[in-house]
Amino acid sequence: MSQASSSVPPTGYRAVLAVREFRAVFAAHLLSLLGVVVSELALTVLVYDLTGSPLLSALTFALGLLPYAVGGTLLAGVADRYPARRVLVVCDLVCAVCVAAMLLPATPVAGLLALRCLVAAIAPVFTGTRMAALTDILGEGDLYVLGRSLLRIVSQSAMLLGFGAGGVLLTVLSPRGAITVTVVTFLCSAALLRLGTRDRPARTASSGGGATLLGESLSGARLVLGNRRVRALLLLFWLPAMFVVAPEALAAPYADAIGAPPAALGLLLCAMAVGHVGAELFVGAGLRPRTRSRIVLPVAAAGLLPLVVYAVRPGLPLALAALALAGMGASYVIGLDQWFVDAVPPELRGRAMTLLTAGLMTVQGAGMALAGLAAEFFPVHQVVAGSGIIGTVTTLLVVAEVRRTAPGRMSDTERRDGADRHMTSR
Repeated sequence: MSQASSSVPPTGYRAVLAVREFRAVFAAHLLSLLGVVVSELALTVLVYDLTGSPLLSALTFALGLLPYAVGGTLLAGVADRYPARRVLVVCDLVCAVCVAAMLLPATPVAGLLALRCLVAAIAPVFTGTRMAALTDILGEGDLYVLGRSLLRIVSQSAMLLGFGAGGVLLTVLSPRGAITVTVVTFLCSAALLRLGTRDRPARTASSGGGATLLGESLSGARLVLGNRRVRALLLLFWLPAMFVVAPEALAAPYADAIGAPPAALGLLLCAMAVGHVGAELFVGAGLRPRTRSRIVLPVAAAGLLPLVVYAVRPGLPLALAALALAGMGASYVIGLDQWFVDAVPPELRGRAMTLLTAGLMTVQGAGMALAGLAAEFFPVHQVVAGSGIIGTVTTLLVVAEVRRTAPGRMSDTERRDGADRHMTSR
């Protein structure tokens, strides 16, 4: 009996971690993400120490989001034009060089911010290439979905651990000393990806006719956004994420408004991530692929409703419960990942996933900025509740479009047009 049980192949997340190449990607992701989080905190402190300006210090954080749109749009062609392993390793090495340049005492504040922008512009190319490469490593089915889920769980957890570790490091190291850690993590990530993954050919051959990288990137964006089904799925990734960031962006003023103790701010910032991680683990490990697919639209439609609780200006316990529930609502993305892979042609996959990443980070940055702007004119609790209401209404509109574009629901003309668009990308 023990022999029979030992011969049963692993399932769920264990099956994903049983793939050697994925373990290398997983370890590289964890290392580089922790390094990035630590460097963001340390760089913010460094800029403040050099300038004494709260605005420039806050801008350092914002520059981690704003260049995503530029890099994700103009450099997306890299993800399909060159072999994935080469792209990933080069991105890590370029980021390591940029961070190393931040350590030089002669680097001015403007240089620090420019280097921060460059690292942020490279990030969507790296992430999109890795997402597309996962389909080569894990296939296009359930293993891919669970692999993406694990990387998301690591991202949420690393944010919590990274800021804590960064705070500890800054008690024993200077800001530049803490930033050194990031150089090491980028180099280790590059080594893991170079030695732990296979060298596969590029998805699309470089055009001998002289098509430029910029041209391929922009044409890829047009093809991706021109596909009605893919466009609807992108919006379902983006719009809920844009509105759900409001309570995190306004956590500090809300804690002050309800007279919560200083420790409450950390709880308000962590609650949503805790809910997200718990729900993602449950959905990934406890539900079958068909069930995950069935819950995508209902959970997406209802995911922002917990924020409406802020309309009654809740105390800390109720606010934490609402944030945890809103975080749990993000679990619909597991099933949505599978729909997206199925909808995007393989030759466009790298560019589509780079665009997805760039758009996701950009709308979150925009959502934070808009929430802050609204809080200048309205009470914080009303802004958060309004985000929940407006976000739910817009998400329902997108859900309706996703239903209309589901396989088997589109008209013959729409299917034919989609096929024509796919052919032009070859």
